[in-house]
Amino acid sequence: MAPSRPDPDALLRAVQEAETRASRAKLKVFFGAAPGVGKTFAMLSEARELRREGIDVVAGVVETHGRSETAALLEGLERLPPAERAYAGRFLPEFDLDAALARRPALILVDELAHSNVMGSRHAKRWQDVLELLDAGIDVHTTLNVQHLESLKDVVAQITGVVVRETVPDTVLERADEVELVDLPPEDLLARLKEGKVYLPEQARHARDHFFRKGNLLALRELALRHTAASVDAQMRRYMASEGIRRTWAAGEHLLVCVGTGSLSERLIRGTRRLAAALGAPWTALHVESHRRLRVTDADRARLEAHLRLAEKLGGETAVIEGGGPLEEDILAFARDGNITRLVVGKPSRPRWLEVILGSPVDNLIRRSGDIDVCVITGDPDRGTAPALLPRPLTSPARNYLLSALAVAAASAAAALVFRRTEQADIIMVYLLGILVVATRFGRGPSLLASLLSVAAFDFLFVPPYYTFAVTDFRHVGTFGIMLLVGVVIGSLTERIRAQARLARGREQRTRALYRLGQELARGGDPAALAEAAVRNAAAQFHSRAAVLRPDSHRRLAPLPADFPLEEQELAVAQWAFDHGQPAGLGTPTLPGARAAYLPLLGAGGPIGVLGLLPEGNPAWLEPDQRQLLDAFATQTALALERAALAEEGARDRRRADEERLRNALLSSVSHDLRTPLGVITGAVSAALETPDLGDADRRELLQSAQVEAQRLHRLVSNLLDITRLESGALDLRTEWMPVEEIVGAVLNRRELAGEAARIRVSLPPDLPLVALDGALMEQLLLNLLDNALKYAPPASPVDIKAWAAGKSLTLSVADRGPGLAPGEEARIFEKLARGEAAAGRPGAGLGLAICRGIALAHGGRIQAVNHPQGGAQFLVTLPVGTPPPVPEEAP
Repeated sequence: MAPSRPDPDALLRAVQEAETRASRAKLKVFFGAAPGVGKTFAMLSEARELRREGIDVVAGVVETHGRSETAALLEGLERLPPAERAYAGRFLPEFDLDAALARRPALILVDELAHSNVMGSRHAKRWQDVLELLDAGIDVHTTLNVQHLESLKDVVAQITGVVVRETVPDTVLERADEVELVDLPPEDLLARLKEGKVYLPEQARHARDHFFRKGNLLALRELALRHTAASVDAQMRRYMASEGIRRTWAAGEHLLVCVGTGSLSERLIRGTRRLAAALGAPWTALHVESHRRLRVTDADRARLEAHLRLAEKLGGETAVIEGGGPLEEDILAFARDGNITRLVVGKPSRPRWLEVILGSPVDNLIRRSGDIDVCVITGDPDRGTAPALLPRPLTSPARNYLLSALAVAAASAAAALVFRRTEQADIIMVYLLGILVVATRFGRGPSLLASLLSVAAFDFLFVPPYYTFAVTDFRHVGTFGIMLLVGVVIGSLTERIRAQARLARGREQRTRALYRLGQELARGGDPAALAEAAVRNAAAQFHSRAAVLRPDSHRRLAPLPADFPLEEQELAVAQWAFDHGQPAGLGTPTLPGARAAYLPLLGAGGPIGVLGLLPEGNPAWLEPDQRQLLDAFATQTALALERAALAEEGARDRRRADEERLRNALLSSVSHDLRTPLGVITGAVSAALETPDLGDADRRELLQSAQVEAQRLHRLVSNLLDITRLESGALDLRTEWMPVEEIVGAVLNRRELAGEAARIRVSLPPDLPLVALDGALMEQLLLNLLDNALKYAPPASPVDIKAWAAGKSLTLSVADRGPGLAPGEEARIFEKLARGEAAAGRPGAGLGLAICRGIALAHGGRIQAVNHPQGGAQFLVTLPVGTPPPVPEEAP
């Protein structure tokens, strides 16, 4: 009978998972095959029912698309006002995530999960907003069409000819606590489209001619039904695991075929494929590894690998597990864990007498299968191929057999020493001890020989008549038989323990290799470092030279790191593996003549690269366990590379969002600062030109005000040009050795400071060293600092310029007596468009200090802002001091 008691560890994990799912916020997805099937209508209808039950429901964002019946359902529901996001010179409404988090309803409606947010939003995608809401403990109802699933992007493009740009990772749908399918037959959907209930008339005609063809809708409907069924199946399995249900629930057919090294396995695989196709059910090919596998030949391993590849080629999944007990128990445990409904096995090939002695695995499967159906398929193995279940030949070296004979001789000598002072039972124990030692050290074959020699030696030496094999007391015949049987059992059990220990060591080694790879991939940052870690670990594990190839913008592969040269032919094989998403090259059915094997690195959206392995001898990955390990290596590498790519894309999105936000802020600030001086200049010039009786003094005053504003406008435009040069890296330093006094004098003589020169106090020691400077840029830096200080200092208050040298640096200080800096502004004030609290209501774009920082950094120095002890702000520019070239001596 099937074991009725569940695994305690598995049950504990299931209970913990159920508790986690029960405590977290709930996500419900209204899932459909295409726009217009009624997902939003169904979501709003349920929301109204929940609101009548007293649930706090808020509509975060709902797209009605002009459908009156959908808009009617929104009446009476609280709606969050949209946030206005600036984009391309206009404002677009977007879901206000911050308002939703502040409102914190029990349930929020977020329509169109695959929507891309306007640049400048916190997240690039709406599904990321939903995940943040869930993390905050807010239940979410949302809608999704099947074509927006990331894993189906290529399938949908093949069916419809339309490449979907907005996608949602499959993990988001897997995170859903409930998936409700909103279904509508294609005929009804086309009728709604024709009536204008899906799109506006012009859009409807275009959609009907392209995406909304009946064949497309039928295929999308099947995809939606299949994914919903898979979601329901996962929920059923979680329930069965949480309730400790071990028997199979035949809610859907799933076949399992057991394969081995025998030739009958190929017939079993093909028969299972035909049966699965007739039932429309998935199927899996299972191989159970045991201690017997350690004695199989290379030909057996090649046949087993061919059988597993055949199953994959015919559309089945493959699984290789390590057996820890009787074969039938391992098979049934796997079947119950996978909710298998039918087992497919071959008819027994053992002789009947051997089944009577050793038992029949097929009979045991049938007796213990419980609710699982067992299909037995007939077929004769090929002649010349040994049946997989017959005893394997003994393959221990001759030296071990010789040592087993010496061990029996040693046991006989030890028994002879105590023969006269003990019983025969003690003599037998001495021989059994010797058999145990031989079995532990040398294996099953030598232990069988030791058992036979021990019985013969016991009869010859210690059973009367002595020194002859004759037996006068027939009771000793039973003793000989029991002694031989116990010896054989000890040898077999010991051999099994040794084999299981070898399997455990192999399993530990594979686990350690995966753990080491995972650690290095977790530490790696950029794709190059991740690929290097993958190459290093794959080469060490599979005794090969490895390479990782990544596609360029034209989807042509190029090696990132490679341990072996990739010729044109090898690159073509790798390109095939990448284009088709299937392994190719050495040891595979595709292009097996290649020098290396190439595995596609499959991400959520398709292949993202290729892992190549060039073996140093025989390919180590052809054995099933190593093949699984190689697949795990490829999967881990693909996930790490995809994670790095997503991180880079996220960083680019954040940079673009920051740039867009800065551009909008800059345009807003600069437009005001440009309008003010232009208005003054225009007014002054117009007044001077249009007033003929204007006196010379008044005309001069108007022209002076226009000049001042023109200079101000010139500084603003110069700042814009300077910040652009700094950010683009186009700043070209033209340094020469000069004294700081020259820079200060040149700035003080600038016309911009003509009216404020009396307020500026300069204190420079005479022994300041020369500094390598770009004179024009340093004048701009000092002018910006002085302009900033004069702007914020009280009228008639002094502004101090000081300088001093210390060690290998020179510091230039500009200090005012203004309001100073608020706490936390010391570093932020040098950012673009950043302005201090004291700048409120004052003109300026917030670019001057950012330019100062860029110039200081370009000179290899730094700039910092502090509050002066006597009040006001102090800006310190520190520049490196080098050794100027020697001054050439003048000729006499």
